[in-house]
Amino acid sequence: MLSKELLDEFEELKAERDAIVLAHYYVQDDAQDLADFVGDSYFLAQKAAAIDCKTLVFAGVEFMAESAKLLSPNKRVLMPEPSADCPMAHMLRKQTIDEAREKYGDDLAVVCYVNSTNQMKAWSDVCVTSSNAQRIVERMPQHHILFIPDQHLGHYIQEQVPSKHIILNDGFCPTHEAIEVGEVLAVKEEHPDAVVCAHPECAAWVLEHADYIGSTSGIIERCVSGTEKTYVICTVHGVLHEIKKQVAAAGDEGQKQFFFPRTTPICPNMARITGQKVVACLRDMSGEVFVDERYAEGARKALELMLELAK
Repeated sequence: MLSKELLDEFEELKAERDAIVLAHYYVQDDAQDLADFVGDSYFLAQKAAAIDCKTLVFAGVEFMAESAKLLSPNKRVLMPEPSADCPMAHMLRKQTIDEAREKYGDDLAVVCYVNSTNQMKAWSDVCVTSSNAQRIVERMPQHHILFIPDQHLGHYIQEQVPSKHIILNDGFCPTHEAIEVGEVLAVKEEHPDAVVCAHPECAAWVLEHADYIGSTSGIIERCVSGTEKTYVICTVHGVLHEIKKQVAAAGDEGQKQFFFPRTTPICPNMARITGQKVVACLRDMSGEVFVDERYAEGARKALELMLELAK
């Protein structure tokens, strides 16, 4: 918990810098508590594009802050932990795209999960998040879809949109892929009435046992609004903070139980983003995000098309 002195300094710095803080659900609890807006990738991308301020502090990993800079090029974007990266964001070879375009021509759309580098976005036709991927894939005029970089989300979308021919890449989120079906079933055996909520970045053999599959915000909503008393959550542990806040606000505190697999899913990069680092980057104006102009235009177009098609 941050001291009163640090919290007072934070409020003064925010006013002085004309700053807004955005935070992903996966970062440390005290960083979430400092944020003006907490959300999943899609929600935060919308806010980054629309919010009026001079400075954006993005409590998230690199691709998120870069997306914010692309959508708000006139704002100063700061990262509290500049070294926080997403391994999946780099899991693609340009050769994979080139070969698909050569094979399928104009009837191919390269659909890029937002968990990706700007370079990867620039190679693509449109970006998606886990909350809008199905809708956007359905709306693409092309029949053939190269889904990059996450094979598990791509496989899930393949099942939801069988009318499209979806080509998978071999990327993955290490944290979600590490969730073992045996550990999920072990919790389910102890709590047979529990609702299993899983993120589509999980492997197919985990999703097979899920009662609900959805984005981070979708999982939170399902846990908060559900009438069931017990839940098994198959995504990063950071969501529990928001779930508990919303459950308490709804007057259901103490009436619901939330469990994770025994090996608690924690994103090591997101976990490095703390409230103290949020305050420090505002104090020092450190961790400023810059975009490689070689890829900026193409990446921005892919993100802007996402925001348009997801409406």
